Amino acid sequence: MPRFTNAASSPAANRGRRPRRMRARNLLAVAGALTIAAGGSSTLVGAGVGSASSHREAPLIAGDPRADNTDVYAFVSPDKPDTVSLVGNWIPFEEPNGGPNFYPFATDAKYNFNIDNDGDAVADVVYSWVFKNTIRDDAGHFLYNTGPVNKLTDETLNFFQTYELTRTAGGETKSIVKDALVAPSNVGPASMPDYAALRQEAIRTVGDLTTFAGQADDSFFLDLRVFDLLYGTNLKETGQDTLSGFNVNTIALQVPKSDLAAKGDAEGNPVIGVWSTTLRKGASVFSSAEGAATADGFVQVSRLGNPLVNEVVVPLKFKDAFNGLTPDKDATVQPVVDKVLDPIVPKLVEQIYGVPAPATPRNDLFEIFLTGICKECKGPDGNVALPIDLNSQMLNKDGKKGADFRPSEMLRLNMSIAPTANPNRLGVLAEDLAGFPNGRRLGDDVVDIALQAVEGAAQSGKLVEALAAGDGVNQNDVAFGRSFPYVALPHNSAANLAGGRPNANASETARGGAGGSASPGAPTEVQGAQVTRDSSQAAAPAGGVGAGGGGAAGRLPVLPITGAVGGLMLAAAGVMTLRKRPSLG
Repeated sequence: MPRFTNAASSPAANRGRRPRRMRARNLLAVAGALTIAAGGSSTLVGAGVGSASSHREAPLIAGDPRADNTDVYAFVSPDKPDTVSLVGNWIPFEEPNGGPNFYPFATDAKYNFNIDNDGDAVADVVYSWVFKNTIRDDAGHFLYNTGPVNKLTDETLNFFQTYELTRTAGGETKSIVKDALVAPSNVGPASMPDYAALRQEAIRTVGDLTTFAGQADDSFFLDLRVFDLLYGTNLKETGQDTLSGFNVNTIALQVPKSDLAAKGDAEGNPVIGVWSTTLRKGASVFSSAEGAATADGFVQVSRLGNPLVNEVVVPLKFKDAFNGLTPDKDATVQPVVDKVLDPIVPKLVEQIYGVPAPATPRNDLFEIFLTGICKECKGPDGNVALPIDLNSQMLNKDGKKGADFRPSEMLRLNMSIAPTANPNRLGVLAEDLAGFPNGRRLGDDVVDIALQAVEGAAQSGKLVEALAAGDGVNQNDVAFGRSFPYVALPHNSAANLAGGRPNANASETARGGAGGSASPGAPTEVQGAQVTRDSSQAAAPAGGVGAGGGGAAGRLPVLPITGAVGGLMLAAAGVMTLRKRPSLG
């Protein structure tokens, strides 16, 4: 078993806030650095190919939203620590009032969770969902539902989806679930007066495996307003969750650790690599086709491991190709490797703030990005940058070693690290080893981690004062659940509704997974409803879900590893641009 040690243990101090004007100015400068790094012009921001996490992260996938994987999460289940929960979101920017057809999964696609448990960058275990449509009255009705829907089997649900879940391991594919019902899009309180009950009905348990597919609140939270240079210095909206009010389609899975570990030995082989993919049937038109992964007539068109990688690491020229690439090919794409080893952004930050850029080559980034973190993980020059054991498959008893280990990009999770009693939203940056980049919990604040690390917080052991408030969004607009599938219930009122109104179905209940505990600025429960719009005053969450709560308190005791976290997220060069609100036309 790998041994984990904390390399630093300095006391915490209160997080200071600079005046809004000073904070806005400095955030704007960082935004400028990011845009310049990507191409030297703010026109990139206005081009319409926006991004955050992996929403519309490449030109071609932006035109295929049903295949667009926006986020993937992997964490040890807080309420069932002998299991791991995998959560993937698809179809960005779902406006709740998007009728009459709303947001079904594609029926000519495969939605996959892939697990590499030995470090050869090839999936050893694959869970795959395939969906099917059923319309009860397609000749006489245009409605999604013809009356109130109280159960998934109600005849009033005119359109519904089912799915088959399969597991492939050792060259053998087995069907686990057939004809499982999908939780429908949340049409509204008149059509679905108790959406939490519909959510609960869609959770399916077979043996020791639990699965869910359906609509949910978009769990990624951040303020992209400050990165939109076309708005100049008018940053009055800082602290607003840009994704507040939007939904996604979610697939979630909870399985025993032994189902994921090499040889079923979760104690001897605790580290797994996770990434999600979408494969389209005969989809050469959707992919950069040449070199894209194919299987049984399906072409891989979307891929996601660590958040923001295709946005801020992969050059624009290669973004479509990356979505079709399998991890075993990653280290062969030299332009991407070069961006990791010699990033542009730290040099620009040095010009703006006078913070010295770390020396290159950035073996620390190579370790985070392509090998995971361990004392024997080496950069291309043979040097070890991060002498700490955390989450590389090389730590597994049956993991590949030496030349047999294949550097690759994926979200790596050490399943032997227990869930944190009081999760910290800054994850490993705040010595919460159960958080990002060791897997990713729903509440891990990857944007604030990135902003602080790129400014040197990981190396200095304290927050950079000018950015101490981060983007002002420390938690999701709706509390996450305490039990599977953890994601918040979908919104049912318009995302552009000025001032917001209570979302009648957003309250997590015992039936649909209890909501996280309230904290100042957190979503407020009002007679079974939740106000879901205003997170501008959100404070750091104070615990709750193993999908991540908890705030850092200023001066951070930081592990050496975390210098690489910021490098992966921001310093690896690229652009973080504003995503436009979708048109309903």
